[in-house]
Amino acid sequence: MAKSLSSFLLACTIVLLASLLASATIVEHSLYIKNLTVNHLCHDQVIVAANGSFPGPTISVHEGDTLVVHVVNHSPYNISIHWHGIFQLLSGWADGAEYATQCPIRPGHSYTYRFNIIGQEGTLWWHAHSSWLRATVHGALIIYPRPNPLKRLPYPFPTPYEEVPIILGEWWNANVIDVLNEGLAIGITPNLSDALNINGQVGDLYKCSNHDMYRLKVVPGKTYLLRIINAVLNHQMFFNIAKHTVTVVAVDASYTNRYVTDIVVIAPGQTVDVLFTSNQPIGSYYMAAQPYYSVPRVIPFGNRTTRGIIVYEGSTSSTPMKTALPSYYDDSAAFKFYNSLTGLADGPHWVPVPLHVDKYMFITVGLNNEPCKSKTGKCPGPLGGKVSASMNNHSFVLPNTLSMLQAFYYGVSGIYTTDFPDYPPFKFDYTNLSLNESFMFAPKGTYVKKLNYNDVVEIVFQNTAMIETESHPIHLHGFNFHVLAQGFGNYNAREDRTKFNIVNPQIRNTVAVPSGGWAVIRFQANNPGIWLMHCHVDRHMPVGLATAFEVKNGPTPSSILPPPPEDLPKCFESDDILNSPVPSQPNSLSYPNFSRGRRSYYMELNVGRIAHREKK
Repeated sequence: MAKSLSSFLLACTIVLLASLLASATIVEHSLYIKNLTVNHLCHDQVIVAANGSFPGPTISVHEGDTLVVHVVNHSPYNISIHWHGIFQLLSGWADGAEYATQCPIRPGHSYTYRFNIIGQEGTLWWHAHSSWLRATVHGALIIYPRPNPLKRLPYPFPTPYEEVPIILGEWWNANVIDVLNEGLAIGITPNLSDALNINGQVGDLYKCSNHDMYRLKVVPGKTYLLRIINAVLNHQMFFNIAKHTVTVVAVDASYTNRYVTDIVVIAPGQTVDVLFTSNQPIGSYYMAAQPYYSVPRVIPFGNRTTRGIIVYEGSTSSTPMKTALPSYYDDSAAFKFYNSLTGLADGPHWVPVPLHVDKYMFITVGLNNEPCKSKTGKCPGPLGGKVSASMNNHSFVLPNTLSMLQAFYYGVSGIYTTDFPDYPPFKFDYTNLSLNESFMFAPKGTYVKKLNYNDVVEIVFQNTAMIETESHPIHLHGFNFHVLAQGFGNYNAREDRTKFNIVNPQIRNTVAVPSGGWAVIRFQANNPGIWLMHCHVDRHMPVGLATAFEVKNGPTPSSILPPPPEDLPKCFESDDILNSPVPSQPNSLSYPNFSRGRRSYYMELNVGRIAHREKK
């Protein structure tokens, strides 16, 4: 009898293991990037899109799967695709950050992104990481729990009746690359968008748009999982459903304790999963989203609200119930939402807060000024200069001759420097608005911070008011982090460290540093390579609000960055480094200096067009 029972248990174990192993599969997709004509606001506009749709296709995988995506660039511009929030463990070549982890995919070329989905489940997204192309090249990336025959419920919350991606976007009746380049050329903030949208539809508050409205049909009494993604380039957003509350259950693909709210606040790059129950009288109800302006003196230009409609099955209502959104400038509503979220400790994929810290950093974030180089000596930016931005008064510039990750792997000098400081070069009253010319100008360069493998890093992000106070959503590639605390004013270590939540803080990949305030994060650098950290407001990164981490290889074969894939894009048709033998030990070879002015090369602009040939 005992022997029979043992045999039965062994057979069950074998079947279970086989089932778990079989659940990890290779999921393959193709993204064809090309021009598409779309009509909004009585206007036909040519955009760059993926697979002929805006937004692009939703990609669904399970935790444990390998995702393979073939990207074919038929557009007239350079492009790369970033898998926002994916850890990319030992697959940094697939992170998709242009000139950081790869050279762009040039027109007429292709690249295959291949990476494993490990220790993550929930809502993430993919988007272009070239110029402003992510305005129209983006889509949802849904990671479902790994199938498990012993697990009755897939989620740590009631199983929803249906799951619905809600992508908040932005629309220009113009070529977005031209919009960005025109702003950069004269040194001012690029033009505001003409409309906002929900799942690619602008809503009935804009001209010619009564039928350009996203509609969600629901069954009365059912609970839906809304996977909200902020793909807007330049605005944090308030989101509300008329006469309903929602329950937050996850942010940035990390589970949270349930938080009931009538208002969702979501920064560019972030995702929020909410449960919505159709528990009101049968009818129709608006869902709406509008910007949260953290700069007090910004005046909304025209209508800045996008609406969709939730229609109950059986409804005959022709007049939807209206939403009640906060004012554009409601700092307290935004802070309340952000600061009320806590992580689901001991939930799926929960990672405890590291208690030992190896590296402390204090990083100021904000706008600066750049000297004007026009013939008149005056530009329309602050103090007659051009708008710039910085972290710790160092303004970041991406290279354009070789990706930083290639430079890291091959040991190429002159592409970036590892002298990004742990602290700002001087102390001042960070949150007191002041146009002080003595520290308005930040030097420009490709400044990087070097970390040892497995270093635990704690960063205080301190917002500044050198030009204006504004909330900056800071996104870290390659890692999640714990948000230990947030607050207003200048960070005070003696007082504010007592506010740290080290028990169940929210886990994110993008944190909205409060306007005129600070946020503290902590993460472990357990992935070798080059990882960008930048403001996800897309008018700020091009002018320098970024840096990167160089994480050294670890001591074992499983902690060393593998060689690049054979089809890794080249910056130019002929690339001496990519044609060189792969070194047996990464970072061990010395190549010629490829920095600006040391070699003839074709400089490629972010828009992907050859601009000029630099002379020796």
